[in-house]
Parts: sequence; C-alpha cells; structure tokens
Amino acid sequence: MSATPIANAKAPSPATSAARAARLPWWGLLALSAAAFSAVLTEQLPAGLLPAMSRSLHVSQGRVGFLVTSYAAASFLAAIPVTAALRGLPRRPVLAGALAGFALGNAVTAISSSYPLTFAARLLAGAMGGTLWAMLAGYAARMVPAQRRGRAMAVVLAGITVALSLGIPAGTAFAAAVGWRAAFGTLAALAVVLVAWVRWQVPGFPGEPAAGRSPLRRVAAMPGIPAILTITVLLLLGHQALYTYLAPFARRAGLGQVSLVLFVFGIATVAGIWIVGTVIDRHLRPALLTALTLVAGAMLGLGLLGRSPAVLLVAVACWGAALGGAPTLLQTALVRVSGPGNADVATSMQATVYNIGIAAGSAAGGITLQSAGAGALPWVALPLVTAALVAAALATAAVAAGRITTCIA
Repeated sequence: MSATPIANAKAPSPATSAARAARLPWWGLLALSAAAFSAVLTEQLPAGLLPAMSRSLHVSQGRVGFLVTSYAAASFLAAIPVTAALRGLPRRPVLAGALAGFALGNAVTAISSSYPLTFAARLLAGAMGGTLWAMLAGYAARMVPAQRRGRAMAVVLAGITVALSLGIPAGTAFAAAVGWRAAFGTLAALAVVLVAWVRWQVPGFPGEPAAGRSPLRRVAAMPGIPAILTITVLLLLGHQALYTYLAPFARRAGLGQVSLVLFVFGIATVAGIWIVGTVIDRHLRPALLTALTLVAGAMLGLGLLGRSPAVLLVAVACWGAALGGAPTLLQTALVRVSGPGNADVATSMQATVYNIGIAAGSAAGGITLQSAGAGALPWVALPLVTAALVAAALATAAVAAGRITTCIA
C-alpha cells in the first residue's frame, strides 16, 4: 500500500493570521468596561440617595453629600502614590485587589449604621478607584496589537458613558424600589463577580522590573505628556463649570425640568463614544481637534443663544457627543506617548488632573453663578475649552513640523 497524507492541513495564510491577531478580546475588554461602570456607579450613587441615606445614618443631607466628595478626594490623593508603589507587582492581582476593595467598601456601606464607618468605607473605595483608573487604559493597550489600542480603550471606557447615562438613573430607581442598602449590596456583589471575571478572562501581565522603571518625573516630562495633561485639565475645567449648574442654566430657556437636557446629553455621549471607536486608531488627532471644536462651539452657542430651547438642546447634544469621546481620545494619546510600560503611571497623573479639573471647574462655576448668574457660565467655560483646543492644535502642529517626534500621534 502506498502511503498517503493523513490530512491536507494548510498553514494559515498571512491574511488569516493578521485577522486573528486583529480580533478584539471582547470578554476581557468587557470585564474591564464593567469595572469602569462599577467604579462610576460606586462614586456617584450617593448623590441620588441623599434623603434616604440621611435618615438612615442620622446626619444631614449635606454630610451625605460629603460621601461623594470623600471618594473623589481619596481617588485624587491615591492615584499617583499607590500606582507608583504597586507598579512592580503582577498586574492582574492588583486589578483583582482593587475590585475586592470595591466589594468591601460597598458591603460595609450597605450594612453600616455609623456615619464615620461609612465615611471610612468611602475612603477605601475611593483609593481603590484611583488605582483602578490608573490601570484600565494601560491594561487594554497591552491586550491588543498596537493598531487596535484605540478601539480597545474605547470599549473599556464606554463603561463610564454607560454608567453616567444609564447606570446612575437605573441605580437610583432600583434604590428607590428596594432600598439604598440593597443597591450598595448589589454593587458589592457585582465587584465579587468582576474579580472572578477578571481572573477568568483578563490575561496576566508582569509588573515593571525595578531596573526598567522610569522615575515619575521622567514619565511626566516625556514629550507630549505635559500637553495632554494640560488639554485634559482645561477641558474638564470648562466642562464642569457649566455642567455642574446645567439645571439653573436650562431654566433660563424655560426648561424647568432638566431631565430632558440631561437625557439628550447622555444619549449624545453614547453616540460620541461609538463614533470615536470607529475612527480613533486611524484619525486620533483630527478626532480630538474635532471634539474640542464641538465643545467650544457649543459653549459659544449657549452663550449667545442659550435662552432658545432648540439651540440649548442642539448645543447640549454636540457637547455631549464630544465629551463622550474626548476621554478615550486623550487616554489613547497618553498611552501612545508613554508606551504601555509607563501607561499606568501616566494615566494615574491624568486621573489626578482630571479630578482637579472637576473640583476647580465646579468651584469656578459656583462662584460665577452666585456673582453673575447662570447666563455667564458659558462665557467662563468658553475660554478654558478654547485654550484646550489651542494646546491640542499647537501639539499637532509640532508633530507635523517635526519639532518633536512623539506627541498626540
């Protein structure tokens, strides 16, 4: 008998191999996106539950509001030092540990009748949040080929958009139906599920060896990083100055119920993150400039014609679409500049300036509202957003002219 081949197996063609390499690891990325969703919900949920939590904890609603502030403060203070301290450890255990911290913080919040204990639990959750935000973009970047990093980060950061537009309203309604303690208990259970999901579907990566770590000062000074951090803080300053006080501004246009305006903004952010996900890997710089231009144009329109309900809703839609994609664009630019190896440290710096922008922008808007009225808010926001646009344009021009080789690439 003559020998015959057992199988006519063919090696995969280069095109097939490239297609396989280009596939997104959806289950792993969705686990990271769910972690972002959980973090936003953990941070913001008390804001919608002030009366109920106030009665249960026997404190004023203002002190319950401090539970949101304490989370943000802990996140702001912990992001850089905790990330720097843990950068040598394997990445997956650190990610799982941050989620376990969420589970503990939310579980304590769910059962505590003591305001100081609840406050301490919020500080723990905030520190875990700062650690988590510093990791997500870099983790997503390591999970995919370089040409797919922007889209991978868009998937992960979509968790923020979904939480803000759908999760918080749904969470508030759920808490109203079953009680605020059950809502936080559910968040604790979600974090436990996420720990298992991360261990199952998210690949492990080593920490940075001590000999190969760039000092924090060197990472902060890498070409392009100062520009991206500057754009981030200016954009958040302008955005938050008006967004925090959108309700009194909307009332000027005869829209006494701000829910419609917030709904339009939320739906637009979902559209924005989807659009950015389709173009980010090929057109990062034009997309960022377009987003900043849209925000600046929206602020100008609101300043000139904000008393018109139609103009208000159109401007808010443009603003929301731009803000839906801007964080992903900025984080993708940051990872391109820093490289995946330094991404955790670089994004911890961005998380810090992000929180600075939120806090300072809200304060600036409050001062403006008290001293000059709601109509002045867009005129405070416009120069800040315009400055962010100018900074992005200058960085783009520097790359095009070859004066620097790495920036918003």
